Amino acid sequence: MGDPRPDIPIPQGLQQLMQDFVVTVLREQPDDVVGMAAEYFTKLKESREEMSSGSKVNFEQPEEEDDEDMPEDEEFLRRMREKQKYGRRKSVSAEGYDPDKDDEDDDAEERIVNPKSDEQRNRLIAACQKVLLFNRLDKDQFNQVLDAMFEHVCQPGDSVINEGDDGDNFYVIESGNYDVYKVINGDNLKVASYDNKGSFGELALMYNAPRAATVSSVDGGTLWALDRQTYVRIIVRANAKKRRMYEQFLQNVHILQTLEEFERQKVADAMEPKEFEDGEIIIQQGDTKLDYFYFVMEGEVKYVLTDDDDVEKEIKRDTAGGYFGELALIQDKPRAVTVSSVGVTKCGCLDVQAFERLLGPCKEIMKRNVDLYAKELEQVSSKQPAEASSPETSN
Repeated sequence: MGDPRPDIPIPQGLQQLMQDFVVTVLREQPDDVVGMAAEYFTKLKESREEMSSGSKVNFEQPEEEDDEDMPEDEEFLRRMREKQKYGRRKSVSAEGYDPDKDDEDDDAEERIVNPKSDEQRNRLIAACQKVLLFNRLDKDQFNQVLDAMFEHVCQPGDSVINEGDDGDNFYVIESGNYDVYKVINGDNLKVASYDNKGSFGELALMYNAPRAATVSSVDGGTLWALDRQTYVRIIVRANAKKRRMYEQFLQNVHILQTLEEFERQKVADAMEPKEFEDGEIIIQQGDTKLDYFYFVMEGEVKYVLTDDDDVEKEIKRDTAGGYFGELALIQDKPRAVTVSSVGVTKCGCLDVQAFERLLGPCKEIMKRNVDLYAKELEQVSSKQPAEASSPETSN
């Protein structure tokens, strides 16, 4: 083994800056995260330049009245210095995270399993399916998360997390109402609430920062908690590894060659993994539910056209590198063919909003193929299956 790699120092103030931005994103749930980020940091920069507190765009606010005119990013630095001064946290560097060591660390770390009854697991699955952070996990990763989570029953008035404490768990709400409080100018103010759904506690785990707020149970309820070790190993590392995998895959997709590298990175960030069993229908001919555009990551899919006499004809098959589902999105028409899995198949998917936002430079190329695809379908309907002109031929 080589020399241990040193931890990468985190610039002072970065953790708090990013923590506040992430809070804003999670609360606002914007369709265009990049656009919101541009607006958010532009306003932050203008606030500093004008030396005025102006309109606040972040979750944090000054803790002392005589700091009211302090620009927000300078306030972040002041707060970090105060934390260091009083020994609250001895370093502003996050725990070392080296993506290149993911595989060896993942194998070496013990996987946590908290036993559950079938009834508990079913309730947990129902709660976790609503959590945005879990959307990019594959089945194995999601099952590891379910294995590690444990039930936490709250009584009315219980404090689940307290502002300023170190982060230990991430929480998913199964039931109950919860209020969020922050100390602002010396007053403990209610700033948000949860009503029987949602999740909280990820920011302190993501950025190795103190809890940004206090969350208390209003009327009692049930939470499911995920420990810090499992959260970092699966959620943080899995997303980093998946992004690298998607980026490498997308480099070899012909239709995306017109995209710049940073544009492909955005596509990789937006992709969701979906796994299909043998024979499972992915899209159905005639379906008007136009929700996803698909890339074949692993496995094989087949395209079947059903004619007016209900006779099914297989058009072609695609393997890794193929894509499908774009024509219905471009033309706003029902699906033209049925696509199903041949064996277990893994796809990377873009929802319709991400497709419109991120693949604009590619849509003209896709539109030029419309006539080609129409001719292929016509040929299949009347004679024999047409030879595919490229591995990416779609529906």
